[in-house]
Amino acid sequence: MTLPDKMKAMVLTGHGGLDRLQWREDVPVPRVRAGEVLIRVGASAVNNTDVNTRTGWYSKAVRGDTNSAATTGYDGASDTDGGWSGALSFPRIQGADCCGEIVAVGNGVDTARIGERVLVRPMYRPEGGDEDALVTFGSERDGGFAEYATIGAGNALRIDSPLSDVELASFPCAFSTAEGMIQRARLGAERMLITGASGGVGSAAVQLARRRGAHVTAVTSPAKADELRALGADAILHRDEALPEGGFDVVLDLVGGPRWPKLLDALAVRGRYVTSGAIAGPIVELDLRTLYLKDLTLIGSTRQEPSVFTDLVGYIERGEIRPVLAATYKLHQLRAAQEAFLEKAHMGKIGIEIAG
Repeated sequence: MTLPDKMKAMVLTGHGGLDRLQWREDVPVPRVRAGEVLIRVGASAVNNTDVNTRTGWYSKAVRGDTNSAATTGYDGASDTDGGWSGALSFPRIQGADCCGEIVAVGNGVDTARIGERVLVRPMYRPEGGDEDALVTFGSERDGGFAEYATIGAGNALRIDSPLSDVELASFPCAFSTAEGMIQRARLGAERMLITGASGGVGSAAVQLARRRGAHVTAVTSPAKADELRALGADAILHRDEALPEGGFDVVLDLVGGPRWPKLLDALAVRGRYVTSGAIAGPIVELDLRTLYLKDLTLIGSTRQEPSVFTDLVGYIERGEIRPVLAATYKLHQLRAAQEAFLEKAHMGKIGIEIAG
């Protein structure tokens, strides 16, 4: 197979507004290095982390919610810590999600892998470095918003599924985040509250929690209640409704913001709170008496064991979870796709078709 020298890609030129996303058709196809595979990308998807990285929301200088400057960027964001793991180098090709086909391999990788359909593990530990260091596909290295991408061979997992590329691309980032949170919280057949339940991670968590036998209460808007029930939510609470005090064993929170103290009130004694997002704002008030008098456990969830993603691939192949795809855009329409994403009128994921 003859590979092209140039490819189409959406390139992030720096932290800021949607104007920082530039469409290019002359980006060099990445060279596959030893231990890596080259993937012809079939599809990707939009995630909160794409928007947050573009705007520099991860900077400690930013205190507001993720939506307030999502189209224009945060003037106060610092380039020194605008990425979730610190400073980024630009230009950068984003896209944490990737489904595609291996078309070339580097030295040390079995050539039999050429032709495999794969999902890319979106977050992993770099080899030979700090065991707590992490690399995110589309952040610390170029990702799936391009026709071709490279990744270490061990982070491209073969997938056998009748689902389309864009359906499969809706899984990696959101579902691995949700599954990582659920595993960190050691969720069993317990009472679980999920905030932001209509988003990509939230709707994934509904399915994954039900898969473990949990009783799931989803916090959402009335317009999305029926869809969440169809995914497996046992009960629905509207965003402004009072939460039952002591009513849950586990709270999976993606929202944060002003109502955050009520989430701890809603936990039972020895309850666990787990978070991997703060779309309503990262700065919250904690009453330490609530924490210690109820023997609560607070869990931050970013790092994942490699088994989280391999578990996820197994769930997909066995049909235990399904994609929730609200809309699909072409790669050159990525700005419009992010604008639609920011309206928060959808349920689940917004897919990005790369091939064709």
